[in-house]
Amino acid sequence: MSLTDTHAHLGWNRFDQDRDEIVSRATAAGVGRIVTIGTDLESSREAIRLAETYDGVYAAVGIHPTDVLELPEGEGWLEEIGSLAAHPKAVAIGEIGLDYFHPAPEGSTEDVYRGRQAEVYRAQMELAESMELPVVVHQRECYEDLVAQTDAFHGRVRCVFHCWTHGWAEAQVLVSKGHLISFTGIVTYKSAKEVHSAAGEATEGSFMVETDCPFLSPVPHRGKRNEPSYVVHVAERIAELRGVSVEDISKTTEATADQFFRFPS
Repeated sequence: MSLTDTHAHLGWNRFDQDRDEIVSRATAAGVGRIVTIGTDLESSREAIRLAETYDGVYAAVGIHPTDVLELPEGEGWLEEIGSLAAHPKAVAIGEIGLDYFHPAPEGSTEDVYRGRQAEVYRAQMELAESMELPVVVHQRECYEDLVAQTDAFHGRVRCVFHCWTHGWAEAQVLVSKGHLISFTGIVTYKSAKEVHSAAGEATEGSFMVETDCPFLSPVPHRGKRNEPSYVVHVAERIAELRGVSVEDISKTTEATADQFFRFPS
């Protein structure tokens, strides 16, 4: 069995003391590839460094919506994201998107904050289109606005909506437009009924698996630091919900990840 952790924050400082061991444990568990995610300029640079360091690690680079007000003036930030994304082991722009859950930082307003998120999202979607790269999307309490803003790139940019927390009805809207969803350890939580429904009903080839580590540890590790090897638990729970073997989930999600990210040989 082989799996890809399609969304990990491997550069997070909670991994600084044992990152080599974490990658080794992932490999031993059958997790042959890890996509480590950038959320700002510094973490995007680190994602590239980690991709250069470890054979099975690939990078996504981008500006997270909660970091948009920290960007320097001008378009230099976008040029740097583009330069990083040109690296041979950069496989996506992300994580980018909208976030209406976290309030505007002190000194800003909700209108200014959300307006800037939309500007930065659009700029990075345009970059992804120009570079023919897929996009890793963050969304929190912004479903309708994000769908509308993503629709502006319909047929030109393909996205995965990571850490899916809605039901299948909302996912189907996106899947019908060529996008994907991705499941985290939330799918193992007893209370996550909508996520269970989505995982059980999702069409084959419409979803991938991830950890979003160091966050959202799956059962039986809930409450502890998450790591890429734990994506196995995500796959096992989805297999249970769908009434198939974990080997089946491995086969289908690996094919989906290959097609979406187009990992270099």
